[in-house]
Amino acid sequence: MSLEVKINNDLKQAMLAKDTRKLAALRAIKAALLLEKTGKDVNSLEIPDTVELKLLQKLVKQRRESAGIYTEQNRPELAEEENFQAEIIEAYLPKQMSEDELKAMIEEVIRETGASSIKDMGKVMGIASKKAAGQADNQTISKIVKSLLGV
Repeated sequence: MSLEVKINNDLKQAMLAKDTRKLAALRAIKAALLLEKTGKDVNSLEIPDTVELKLLQKLVKQRRESAGIYTEQNRPELAEEENFQAEIIEAYLPKQMSEDELKAMIEEVIRETGASSIKDMGKVMGIASKKAAGQADNQTISKIVKSLLGV
C-alpha cells in the first residue's frame, strides 16, 4: 500500500473519529505529497519511495524546529501541538536506527572507504546517508561521522 493510500485511509478514520489534532498532521502530509506530485521532478504522478521518505523527514524536522522555537518563546501549548504532529508524521517513517546501530554502520562505511580524516567526510556522509535513508537524519549522521573522524 502506497503512502498516499495510507494517508487517505487514515484521514477518513480521523474525520470519522473527529480527531482534529491528528487530522491537521495528516492534512499537512497530504498537502506536501500533492505539492511533490505536481512538481517538475515527478513524471508518472507516482512519487518514488526515497522522495517520500525525505519529504516525511523534512516535515518532522520542521515540526521539531518549530517546537523548539515555541519552547524558547515560552509557548508550551504550541510546542506541544508541533511535537504531537511530529509524532504522527514519524509513524509513517521506517523504524529509526539507534545511535549504536548507526555508529556501527558508519564505522563500516569508514572502513570501506578508507576514510582517515575530516577531509573524507563528504565521501562517508554520501554513502552513510544512502544506507540509512529514512532511518536516521543527516544531522545525527554528521555528528557521529565527525566524532569518528576526529574533529
